[in-house]
Amino acid sequence: MSHRQPPPEGRCRAVVENVAPSVDGGRFPVKRIVGDRVVVEADAFADGHDVVLATLLHRPPGAAAWAEVPMAALDNDRWRAEFPVDRLGRHRYTVTAWVDRFATWRHDLRSRVDAGQDVAAELPIGAALVHAAAERAGADRVRLAGLAAQIAGEAASADRAGVALGDELAALMARHPDRSLATTHDPELEVVVDPPRARFSAWYELFPRSAAPEPGRHGTLRDVVARLPYVAGMGFDVLYLPPIHPVGRTARKGANAVTAAGRDDPGVPWAIGGPEGGHTAIHPELGTLEDFRALVAEADRRGIAIALDLAFQASPDHPLVREHPAWFRHRPDGTVQFAENPPKRYEDIYPFDFESADWRGLWAAMADIARFWIGQGVRIFRVDNPHTKPFPFWAWFIDEIKREAPDVLFLAEAFTRPKVMYRLAKEGFSQSYTYFTWRTTKQELTDYFTELTTSNLREFFRPNLWTNTPDILPEHLQVGGRPAFELRLVLAATLAASYGIYGPAFELGEHRPREAGSEEYLDSEKYQLRHWDLERPDSLAPLITRVNRARREHPALQSNEGLAFHGADDEQVIAYSKRNADRSDIILTVANLDPHAPHAATVELPLETLGLPIDRPFEAVDLLDGTVRLWQGSRNRVALDPADHPAAILHLRPGLRSEHDFEYYL
Repeated sequence: MSHRQPPPEGRCRAVVENVAPSVDGGRFPVKRIVGDRVVVEADAFADGHDVVLATLLHRPPGAAAWAEVPMAALDNDRWRAEFPVDRLGRHRYTVTAWVDRFATWRHDLRSRVDAGQDVAAELPIGAALVHAAAERAGADRVRLAGLAAQIAGEAASADRAGVALGDELAALMARHPDRSLATTHDPELEVVVDPPRARFSAWYELFPRSAAPEPGRHGTLRDVVARLPYVAGMGFDVLYLPPIHPVGRTARKGANAVTAAGRDDPGVPWAIGGPEGGHTAIHPELGTLEDFRALVAEADRRGIAIALDLAFQASPDHPLVREHPAWFRHRPDGTVQFAENPPKRYEDIYPFDFESADWRGLWAAMADIARFWIGQGVRIFRVDNPHTKPFPFWAWFIDEIKREAPDVLFLAEAFTRPKVMYRLAKEGFSQSYTYFTWRTTKQELTDYFTELTTSNLREFFRPNLWTNTPDILPEHLQVGGRPAFELRLVLAATLAASYGIYGPAFELGEHRPREAGSEEYLDSEKYQLRHWDLERPDSLAPLITRVNRARREHPALQSNEGLAFHGADDEQVIAYSKRNADRSDIILTVANLDPHAPHAATVELPLETLGLPIDRPFEAVDLLDGTVRLWQGSRNRVALDPADHPAAILHLRPGLRSEHDFEYYL
């Protein structure tokens, strides 16, 4: 008969479990922003009635020793403490707990004294515990030894008990606890700390080759520099560029994805590589590496970060196809397998084979590509189709890069199954595209964003909401007219702290599909040059500017915390609020989800929860048009006509500025 062996130390009686925050029991790190405070809770208890104490241990990157924060007891054996994260990188934390013999003895002594019992026999026990603490102590050693002598001395029991129960001794013993039989939670937990843009960012995507101010000319990186005042003026702080590398000619696609390209067709930027080079080269018609560095520098001067596309795939003309044929999958006839997503075929693209025999060499080469662009000043990468590459690769790749450059961020373009999206976030992606693009009804939006912001997803999955992309012209933008564009802009910018638009197609209302039932654009920039008239009077640029200004000026919109949905008695009207931690900033968004007809609804607000007055009026200031509504009570009426504006972003101010204002609004 086999017997279970006892543990190496069976006298560790404290239990530590249910530590939060954690992801999959500590298998993956949680995520925070530099400057945050990480609130940690845990269950800590033991058998019997002995006193248990708990301490939070935390260690920033590079530190050899743990810093300690005593944990405060909550209800039901739950404990809490917090620590700051003031530098980028991976911080570690855990919780340790122990049965505190002195605290237990002191508690029992107090009970006996209060009951009028003789405690003479108990005092030597306490004196021995204090003497043992003196042996552990440094500067406090002499004082502890003196107190131990007093407790064990010849004075009256009541006097000695007074010393034992004194505040001084309690403080000294708390500084020198006996943790020889402590239990420490295993595994240690991690928190990845990122720059602020990981939480709050506004992205603008454009194709550099379509940035020329005049029609018919291939745009350049210098043209993008000239476009920066336009992008900055609308309030975007991330400019995302699709691949800027040489484009292959073999199997090049023509306008509207025809398979027979004309001589002047520029091809798809994601078909990377040609005689001019691969992933570390710049398309000659766009300019030079010097031009790119000038773009990065000027963008930075304007408060904009350049996000570069990271697409790990190659055209048939990529130098790596010749130099490392083993990095690609071959058919039985010896030809290289091009990319497919049946029934779609991408004859102009070869996917890398991450299961090749030389996978280590391939991984290293991919990391070197990222390092090259980091060397040119890039700190944000939008990663193309990460869900088609192995999870172990991304875990290694992102950790490898962020250990060298912890300020680098990665956005996952992963329109795929939920568990795959979430696993990519666990493996280290800083942000992710979402299903927002296809969530259109009140119930869909409420359910989806409640899940993203109130479940454990909030610990590691940072949503980035995109109204449109070069690949996705959603049906509601095809048929909803200008109101649909306005509506989706407001929803994206207020439901999440990070959002993006593909422009100028978005602000100019590009809505023509290639064919009925398709989400592909007619005359898509993916296949041809486009010229955009940025001065068109119907441009949404002024509205975008107002929306982004509201986001910059209101902390409530700069986080995904504090999102709450509220009742509205019309199924076409959705209402939700965001507030910051101290409730000093409250934003209520009310939107008409029907772009074709006016709707009105009574919105119900939990005034006490929001920190709004119950018995007097408060202001609702529309940040889009400046109008001020005077509201009172929890139920207030909102009417929205899409012909005017389909949504309102309301700053709720708890009190009127003066009695004069009160009279004016009445």
